[in-house]
Amino acid sequence: MNNSFLSRLNIVNPGFSASLIWSLSLASVVVYVNLYVMQGMLLLIAEHFHTTPGHATLLLSATVFSLALSLLLMALLSDRFGRRRPIIWSLVLLAITNPLLVYATSFDQLMWLRLMQGIILAVIPATAMACFKDHLTGDWLLKAGAFYIGANSLGGIVGRLIGGAMAQHLTWQESMWCLSLMTAAASALIIYIMPMPKTAAVSTSRDTLSAEVRGFWLHLKDPQMCLVYLIGGSAFMVMVNQFSFIQLHLMSAPYGFSRFEATLIFLCYLSGTWVSFKSAKAIARYGSHKLWRLAAIAMLVGSLMTLYDHILTILLGFLISAWGFFLTHACCNSYVATRAVSHRAKATALYLCCYYLGAALGGPYLMPFWQQGKWPGVVLGSLLVISGLFVLQHLLAKYNGRAAEH
Repeated sequence: MNNSFLSRLNIVNPGFSASLIWSLSLASVVVYVNLYVMQGMLLLIAEHFHTTPGHATLLLSATVFSLALSLLLMALLSDRFGRRRPIIWSLVLLAITNPLLVYATSFDQLMWLRLMQGIILAVIPATAMACFKDHLTGDWLLKAGAFYIGANSLGGIVGRLIGGAMAQHLTWQESMWCLSLMTAAASALIIYIMPMPKTAAVSTSRDTLSAEVRGFWLHLKDPQMCLVYLIGGSAFMVMVNQFSFIQLHLMSAPYGFSRFEATLIFLCYLSGTWVSFKSAKAIARYGSHKLWRLAAIAMLVGSLMTLYDHILTILLGFLISAWGFFLTHACCNSYVATRAVSHRAKATALYLCCYYLGAALGGPYLMPFWQQGKWPGVVLGSLLVISGLFVLQHLLAKYNGRAAEH
């Protein structure tokens, strides 16, 4: 990271801050590559493990489900024992467990391995934003968070494209060995560049487990926080699973895309990457509430555009939807990070738990729509959830209005 970029971040300790931002952002890329690589390999998974492509989409839901539930435990460990050590151990364990995927002989075995990896993958999302909050303040926090979220989307794109390329040209075993080598190399680099903070961000209290759990309750009894958690989870429920089913749609008639060609739809995430990098300035200027409404409208319009069964309108629709989703996600992250004055990792973990639970539930939720109506059915199911986003945003605005009056 060069000095001009650091100056735009207003960082006064560029050495430490640059290493922190780069290491956590690269760790985010590793996490999301490993999380979403299977989404680009649906047909290969279906063929290798003798199941249907629709059933193969549940593999992502299972991994995300274990990740979501594990976030709460990881937040407890993070607040108690610090951020850096759990992150390093998670990268090491991920590098160790990836070769096990080579030897999975059934879809059930693969499902269990991915459930285990979901637990490992939970560490970095549970601690990264809290780590930024510990060591960066004010405008620095917003901009570093935006950079990190942009890295999330890049990791998602790269993971799916890698998955599609491997599914097109390699066997299952060869694909998993490639994934293992890439993960091990990237993890070693992250561990090397990750800085050691001068002061460890750990809890100095002697709170019991019940007292620690009350840290979660502190945020759960905050209605504004809960509504933000639901907004993020609902938006992700739609977005990530639309990308699963659109691949199956594009690989069927009349398109007949190859496995890799179908994964190119994930390049539409680049609109989300762009808006993530720009989100800090927009949030500061317009506020989260206006941007949430704009983002929901974008997701609604983008989903409707894909019903016109032409590749150009599908691509444009997904570009608009991804833009709206990542703007929603950036606003939610910013809101949670700035509102939480204590138990920061727990606040972030609760948001991400709801966020990923939405993704995990979205697969089973949209599956009947796909089975009955194919892609138009998926759009119908998505519109029902997006309509709920407007209701949640209205309720959040009302709560914030009451708080302002007091």
